[in-house]
Amino acid sequence: MIKAVRGTRDLLPPDTALWNFVESAARDVFRAYNFQEIRTPIFESTELFARGVGEETDIVSKEMFTWEDRGRAESEKGNSLTLRPENTAGVVRAYIEHKLWDHGLNKLYYIGPQFRRERPQKGRYRQFYQIGAEAIGPASAGSESPARDAEVLEMLATLLDRLGIAGWNLELNSVGCLNDRAAFNDALRKALEPVVGKMCTDCQRRAVTNPLRVFDCKVPADQPIIDTLPRISQFLDEACHTHFEAVKEILTKVGVPFTLNDRLVRGLDYYTRTAFEFTHGALGAQNAILGGGRYDGLSESLGGPAAPGIGFAIGEDRIVMSLQESSTAESMLTKPDVYLAPLGAGMNAQAARLARELRRHDIVVDLGDETFRLKKSFETATKAGAKYILIVGENEVKADAFALKNLATGEQVSVPRADLPNKIRE
Repeated sequence: MIKAVRGTRDLLPPDTALWNFVESAARDVFRAYNFQEIRTPIFESTELFARGVGEETDIVSKEMFTWEDRGRAESEKGNSLTLRPENTAGVVRAYIEHKLWDHGLNKLYYIGPQFRRERPQKGRYRQFYQIGAEAIGPASAGSESPARDAEVLEMLATLLDRLGIAGWNLELNSVGCLNDRAAFNDALRKALEPVVGKMCTDCQRRAVTNPLRVFDCKVPADQPIIDTLPRISQFLDEACHTHFEAVKEILTKVGVPFTLNDRLVRGLDYYTRTAFEFTHGALGAQNAILGGGRYDGLSESLGGPAAPGIGFAIGEDRIVMSLQESSTAESMLTKPDVYLAPLGAGMNAQAARLARELRRHDIVVDLGDETFRLKKSFETATKAGAKYILIVGENEVKADAFALKNLATGEQVSVPRADLPNKIRE
């Protein structure tokens, strides 16, 4: 038997009802903040992620699904393509390619699958799903303002509350600007020199290529050493410090609680200034459900104009896991309002006609078959969770009135065709 590839999975009913609930809530909240949907390709040029995400990040160096294009045209051969491991770089690429700033499109969101060659574990898959948004544009549109950072964070707090996820925690930090990062990296290299030999091989490599990434380490034995290292908060220049203070002030004013975490650097090289994660205790040690930050130089690094921005990605797989702690997918699954039971030869056509009429009134209809005996129709309607069963037989069609039975109470009444929609909705 052929099974799903390791690290992937099928999303099945009734669990898909939870996924639809999350995505519908996200669309509603994003709409209220004037974000518009964008859909980018699932694969892009590998160079996009190498330049945008950073060649020394774990994502680019170890986790991407990459292959050489074997296109028929000579111009296509040898091109390196990659399944998107994240979506921010693709959104910024589209922003530049289509000059979206000319159309006033500065707030964009996406929903879709991403791909990373990670070790599969609870809540982490090689094909996983993200809901994300990017607020990007020229500085003249306010995209550089700390007010934009606070608005995005307040929007996320609103979404988590709307989903009913209680007990979330917002962890906040500033990773400064490029000059701050350069000074911080120099200090990290000096601090790591005498101790890096005691750390894992990844940290030994990172200490040379990109010291900031040492803070991504999850090896327990390395944590006491990491605790002694300098913090980025000690290296913020006046402009970055002022920006971060303004973000915190607005969040306090609007009532969004947060905790400061000066070890938080996020896993991508394009972040500047504000960086954040929302965590939830129901997920155990790997407790982050979403994260993001500001990326003021990303557009320029991809050949575009100056376009300060801030964005985030929600791990949809993990947010559904959080919801499962308090909600059952079964309770969100759409059940039929009525099951139509055609009885006798020639009744399939009559039942189909009646089902079409009812569905035009937004009534959820499940349709049986004229070959079913009445007992089987009742069993099928009950198994489907229908509220009513509607008998469509020759006598009912002649009278243009149909037997409607409430499967919970057993009450049965004859209802004229024209009155059926209102009676079922009652």
